[in-house]
Amino acid sequence: MESPACCWDTWVEEALARLQSLNLLRSLRPINVSASVARVQRTDDFELFDEMQPWDRRSVEVDMAVPTIQKWLLDIPSSGGEAVCEDGTPGYDEKVESNQYFRKLILFSGNDYLGLSTHPTIGKAASKAAQDHGMGPRGSALICGYTNYHRQLECSLAELKKKEDCLLCPTGFAANMALMVAVGDVSLLLSTDSQPLEVEKVAIFSDALNHASIIDGIRLAGKQKGVKIFVYRHCDMSHLDELLSNCSMKKKVVVTDSLFSMDGDFAPMHELARLRKKHGYLLVIDDAHGTFVCGKNGGGVAEAFNCDGDVDICVGTLSKAAGCQGGFIACRKRWKQLILSRGRSFIFSTAAPVPLAAAAYAAVVVARKEGWRRREIWKRVKEFQILTGIPIASPIISLIVGTEKKALEASRHLLESGFHVTAIRPPTVPPNSCRLRVTLCSVHTLEDLKKLTETLSRCISFRDISVHCSNGNPRL
Repeated sequence: MESPACCWDTWVEEALARLQSLNLLRSLRPINVSASVARVQRTDDFELFDEMQPWDRRSVEVDMAVPTIQKWLLDIPSSGGEAVCEDGTPGYDEKVESNQYFRKLILFSGNDYLGLSTHPTIGKAASKAAQDHGMGPRGSALICGYTNYHRQLECSLAELKKKEDCLLCPTGFAANMALMVAVGDVSLLLSTDSQPLEVEKVAIFSDALNHASIIDGIRLAGKQKGVKIFVYRHCDMSHLDELLSNCSMKKKVVVTDSLFSMDGDFAPMHELARLRKKHGYLLVIDDAHGTFVCGKNGGGVAEAFNCDGDVDICVGTLSKAAGCQGGFIACRKRWKQLILSRGRSFIFSTAAPVPLAAAAYAAVVVARKEGWRRREIWKRVKEFQILTGIPIASPIISLIVGTEKKALEASRHLLESGFHVTAIRPPTVPPNSCRLRVTLCSVHTLEDLKKLTETLSRCISFRDISVHCSNGNPRL
């Protein structure tokens, strides 16, 4: 069968030519905010560390106001009004001067997997950029918001993901929305009629447990009549193979989370690669939870499973293991041109401020070079397995307890014991599959895990717990 990349390259080129003929092809033209400086940030200036530092703990040790904790324990709805404000503003309470107003919690529910949100090198990069340039030009990337800082970040991410280029987006959610809409537009642009025939549409095959941003992006593309949607059972390659075999449409796309955010299991990457060769589809992965966490260099799940070349497009985020904010799409240059011309969530969003782009670039460098952080987080995974006997596969641990009542009671018990772990309930997960979502971080300690698992054992039974496991473990 002809290479899927080859077929899709042809279709995308034809779609770009159509946009050009309609005067709808758009361009990114970077503004240089670093006067006469070609390289906006020198990595030689970045301070790196080979072990955990005291400030690392700030990423997992948080303070919460007692009134907030009380509302949580009583399950009283809150809109954040009890937050502490400065003296003289609404919400301020003089009691905050006393440390008794706050309680320290260990965070086991965040996505800052490497603890980079408090890294001084990343903070200094943001601070220096802010001092030098303020927030930078404010506007969408296509107008004036795209600078040499953004371009430097894109190049570093393209190198990390072993792709030709990369497009920055405001968030990971916006990245998936933009990509799915652009995919659907291919059939609309190539159709000879106002609406494509059924056989001309793009067939999108989506895992049943994909992230909401993928689902919403596909739904929006569906509203534009450019795609036909197929949902295969979670990680069920036999079902996917059957759906693909029965589909007569030529333009096929398979999209999946690489590491599933609520279940903590991995997509079967080797099987997806095998089916890609058999059916000739475009393989898209959302590597939000795998980027910087998996793979020797932090390249993500595809690197960990040694199948980078089988992934055509990789969506990622800078809001999790990078400890910053933003999203990106690593892809070929022609795909980047199409997405920036048709992806509405990219086109109509203001670009990230320059200090944020500077911080994210520093985070990419630090995450790649401080390999001890990856080694430590996978040590925590093994330690949790030993302490509980639960065969987890990743730093995302989904402890399914069943009813909403059980999940809430367990979460409150953990809160009373000093742990921040939220109960995950419908509509995020199906009814009667409510769970505690525990996430591990490289700067958690073995002592943290011992205290957590001891507390967990008093409210749930590890032997009876339902936990999702992957059908394959990635290599570091």
